[in-house]
Amino acid sequence: MPKQGYHHGNLRQALVDAALDLIAEKSPQGFTLSEAAKAAGVTPAAVYRHFAGRDELIAEVARQGYTIFADLMEHAYNDGKPTALAAFEATGRAYLAFARRFPGHYMAMFESGLSLQSNAELAQAAGRCNAVLERAAASLSERIPPDRRPPAAMFSAHVWAMSHGVVELFARGNPGGRTPFPPEELLEAGIMIYLRGLGLIPMDQ
Repeated sequence: MPKQGYHHGNLRQALVDAALDLIAEKSPQGFTLSEAAKAAGVTPAAVYRHFAGRDELIAEVARQGYTIFADLMEHAYNDGKPTALAAFEATGRAYLAFARRFPGHYMAMFESGLSLQSNAELAQAAGRCNAVLERAAASLSERIPPDRRPPAAMFSAHVWAMSHGVVELFARGNPGGRTPFPPEELLEAGIMIYLRGLGLIPMDQ
Protein backbone atom coordinates (compact mmCIF):
# COMPACT_ATOMS: atom_id res chain seq x y z
CA MET A 1 0.00 0.00 0.00
CA PRO A 2 1.42 3.45 -0.86
CA LYS A 3 2.82 5.48 1.98
CA GLN A 4 0.62 8.31 3.23
CA GLY A 5 3.34 10.75 4.29
CA TYR A 6 2.86 13.06 1.29
CA HIS A 7 -0.81 13.65 2.12
CA HIS A 8 0.23 14.79 5.57
CA GLY A 9 2.64 17.31 4.14
CA ASN A 10 5.85 15.37 4.72
CA LEU A 11 6.79 14.04 1.33
CA ARG A 12 10.51 14.07 2.08
CA GLN A 13 10.16 11.67 5.00
CA ALA A 14 7.61 9.57 3.11
CA LEU A 15 10.22 9.04 0.42
CA VAL A 16 12.83 8.12 3.02
CA ASP A 17 10.44 5.60 4.56
CA ALA A 18 9.68 4.14 1.14
CA ALA A 19 13.41 3.88 0.39
CA LEU A 20 13.98 2.10 3.70
CA ASP A 21 11.54 -0.64 2.77
CA LEU A 22 12.99 -0.96 -0.73
CA ILE A 23 16.57 -1.07 0.54
CA ALA A 24 15.73 -3.80 3.05
CA GLU A 25 13.96 -5.76 0.32
CA LYS A 26 16.22 -5.18 -2.68
CA SER A 27 19.49 -3.62 -1.42
CA PRO A 28 20.55 0.02 -1.83
CA GLN A 29 21.36 -0.56 -5.51
CA GLY A 30 18.25 -2.61 -6.24
CA PHE A 31 15.54 0.02 -6.58
CA THR A 32 14.81 3.10 -8.66
CA LEU A 33 13.55 6.55 -7.77
CA SER A 34 10.37 5.71 -9.66
CA GLU A 35 9.80 2.76 -7.34
CA ALA A 36 10.37 4.96 -4.30
CA ALA A 37 7.91 7.52 -5.66
CA LYS A 38 5.30 4.84 -6.32
CA ALA A 39 5.72 3.41 -2.82
CA ALA A 40 5.29 6.92 -1.38
CA GLY A 41 2.17 7.48 -3.49
CA VAL A 42 3.52 10.35 -5.61
CA THR A 43 4.75 10.90 -9.15
CA PRO A 44 8.47 10.50 -9.99
CA ALA A 45 8.67 14.23 -10.72
CA ALA A 46 7.70 14.99 -7.12
CA VAL A 47 10.82 13.24 -5.84
CA TYR A 48 13.06 15.87 -7.42
CA ARG A 49 11.56 18.59 -5.26
CA HIS A 50 13.49 17.04 -2.38
CA PHE A 51 16.27 14.85 -3.79
CA ALA A 52 18.53 15.38 -6.79
CA GLY A 53 18.78 11.64 -7.40
CA ARG A 54 18.76 8.19 -5.81
CA ASP A 55 22.17 8.65 -4.19
CA GLU A 56 20.96 11.76 -2.39
CA LEU A 57 17.90 9.87 -1.14
CA ILE A 58 20.06 6.98 0.08
CA ALA A 59 22.43 9.46 1.73
CA GLU A 60 19.52 10.88 3.72
CA VAL A 61 18.50 7.37 4.77
CA ALA A 62 22.10 6.75 5.88
CA ARG A 63 22.28 10.10 7.69
CA GLN A 64 19.16 9.29 9.67
CA GLY A 65 20.61 5.85 10.37
CA TYR A 66 23.84 7.26 11.74
CA THR A 67 21.84 9.65 13.92
CA ILE A 68 19.80 6.79 15.37
CA PHE A 69 22.95 4.71 15.74
CA ALA A 70 24.80 7.48 17.59
CA ASP A 71 21.84 7.97 19.93
CA LEU A 72 21.80 4.24 20.71
CA MET A 73 25.56 4.19 21.25
CA GLU A 74 25.45 7.20 23.57
CA HIS A 75 22.61 5.63 25.53
CA ALA A 76 24.51 2.35 25.80
CA TYR A 77 27.73 4.09 26.85
CA ASN A 78 25.85 5.99 29.57
CA ASP A 79 28.78 8.33 30.29
CA GLY A 80 30.99 5.37 31.20
CA LYS A 81 28.70 4.03 33.94
CA PRO A 82 28.65 1.85 35.95
CA THR A 83 32.24 1.06 34.92
CA ALA A 84 34.38 1.84 31.91
CA LEU A 85 34.45 -1.86 31.00
CA ALA A 86 30.70 -2.38 31.28
CA ALA A 87 30.05 0.76 29.26
CA PHE A 88 32.47 -0.35 26.57
CA GLU A 89 30.85 -3.77 26.29
CA ALA A 90 27.42 -2.14 26.06
CA THR A 91 28.46 -0.17 22.98
CA GLY A 92 29.33 -3.43 21.22
CA ARG A 93 25.94 -4.91 22.02
CA ALA A 94 24.30 -1.71 20.75
CA TYR A 95 25.94 -2.32 17.36
CA LEU A 96 24.26 -5.71 17.03
CA ALA A 97 20.94 -4.38 18.25
CA PHE A 98 21.00 -1.55 15.72
CA ALA A 99 21.76 -3.86 12.78
CA ARG A 100 18.86 -6.11 13.70
CA ARG A 101 16.30 -3.40 14.43
CA PHE A 102 17.14 -1.04 11.58
CA PRO A 103 18.19 -3.20 8.59
CA GLY A 104 17.33 -0.59 5.95
CA HIS A 105 19.35 2.10 7.68
CA TYR A 106 22.23 -0.32 8.27
CA MET A 107 22.38 -1.30 4.60
CA ALA A 108 22.26 2.34 3.46
CA MET A 109 25.08 3.18 5.84
CA PHE A 110 27.42 0.29 5.09
CA GLU A 111 26.40 -1.29 1.78
CA SER A 112 25.47 1.62 -0.47
CA GLY A 113 29.01 2.55 -1.49
CA LEU A 114 28.38 6.21 -0.67
CA SER A 115 31.39 8.24 0.40
CA LEU A 116 30.95 9.94 3.75
CA GLN A 117 33.04 12.82 2.49
CA SER A 118 30.57 13.55 -0.30
CA ASN A 119 27.94 14.79 2.15
CA ALA A 120 28.81 17.05 5.09
CA GLU A 121 25.72 16.17 7.12
CA LEU A 122 26.32 12.47 6.56
CA ALA A 123 29.95 12.79 7.62
CA GLN A 124 28.94 14.71 10.75
CA ALA A 125 26.38 12.08 11.76
CA ALA A 126 28.89 9.26 11.21
CA GLY A 127 31.47 11.19 13.20
CA ARG A 128 29.18 11.14 16.23
CA CYS A 129 29.20 7.33 16.19
CA ASN A 130 32.97 7.21 15.95
CA ALA A 131 33.29 9.74 18.76
CA VAL A 132 31.23 7.65 21.18
CA LEU A 133 33.29 4.53 20.59
CA GLU A 134 36.57 6.44 20.73
CA ARG A 135 35.52 8.03 24.01
CA ALA A 136 34.71 4.60 25.42
CA ALA A 137 38.04 3.23 24.21
CA ALA A 138 39.99 6.17 25.60
CA SER A 139 38.36 5.84 29.01
CA LEU A 140 38.96 2.11 29.20
CA SER A 141 42.58 2.32 28.05
CA GLU A 142 43.56 4.90 30.69
CA ARG A 143 44.72 1.96 32.83
CA ILE A 144 47.30 0.95 30.21
CA PRO A 145 50.77 2.50 30.63
CA PRO A 146 51.22 5.30 28.07
CA ASP A 147 54.07 3.53 26.30
CA ARG A 148 51.86 0.48 25.65
CA ARG A 149 48.56 2.27 25.11
CA PRO A 150 47.14 2.06 21.57
CA PRO A 151 45.63 5.23 20.12
CA ALA A 152 41.94 5.45 21.01
CA ALA A 153 41.09 5.70 17.31
CA MET A 154 42.90 2.40 16.62
CA PHE A 155 41.38 0.71 19.67
CA SER A 156 37.86 1.73 18.66
CA ALA A 157 38.47 0.82 15.00
CA HIS A 158 39.45 -2.72 16.02
CA VAL A 159 36.25 -3.16 18.03
CA TRP A 160 34.16 -1.56 15.29
CA ALA A 161 35.62 -4.01 12.77
CA MET A 162 34.97 -6.95 15.08
CA SER A 163 31.37 -5.84 15.66
CA HIS A 164 30.80 -5.31 11.95
CA GLY A 165 32.23 -8.72 11.14
CA VAL A 166 29.97 -10.48 13.61
CA VAL A 167 26.95 -8.64 12.20
CA GLU A 168 27.82 -9.46 8.60
CA LEU A 169 28.72 -13.10 9.14
CA PHE A 170 26.40 -14.23 11.89
CA ALA A 171 23.63 -11.73 12.69
CA ARG A 172 22.00 -11.12 9.32
CA GLY A 173 21.12 -14.60 8.11
CA ASN A 174 23.89 -14.85 5.53
CA PRO A 175 24.43 -18.33 4.09
CA GLY A 176 27.59 -19.88 5.42
CA GLY A 177 27.42 -17.80 8.57
CA ARG A 178 26.43 -20.73 10.75
CA THR A 179 27.72 -21.07 14.27
CA PRO A 180 26.40 -22.73 17.43
CA PHE A 181 27.06 -19.49 19.32
CA PRO A 182 24.71 -16.50 19.44
CA PRO A 183 26.20 -13.37 17.85
CA GLU A 184 26.17 -11.60 21.22
CA GLU A 185 28.33 -14.33 22.74
CA LEU A 186 30.74 -14.26 19.81
CA LEU A 187 31.19 -10.51 20.06
CA GLU A 188 31.52 -10.50 23.84
CA ALA A 189 34.12 -13.29 23.73
CA GLY A 190 36.04 -11.51 20.98
CA ILE A 191 36.10 -8.25 22.92
CA MET A 192 37.23 -10.09 26.07
CA ILE A 193 40.11 -11.74 24.19
CA TYR A 194 41.11 -8.38 22.74
CA LEU A 195 41.01 -6.67 26.13
CA ARG A 196 43.01 -9.47 27.74
CA GLY A 197 45.64 -8.98 25.08
CA LEU A 198 45.88 -5.35 26.11
CA GLY A 199 46.17 -6.34 29.76
CA LEU A 200 42.86 -4.75 30.70
CA ILE A 201 41.34 -8.02 31.95
CA PRO A 202 43.21 -10.66 33.99
CA MET A 203 43.87 -13.89 32.11
CA ASP A 204 41.88 -15.92 34.66
CA GLN A 205 38.64 -14.02 33.98
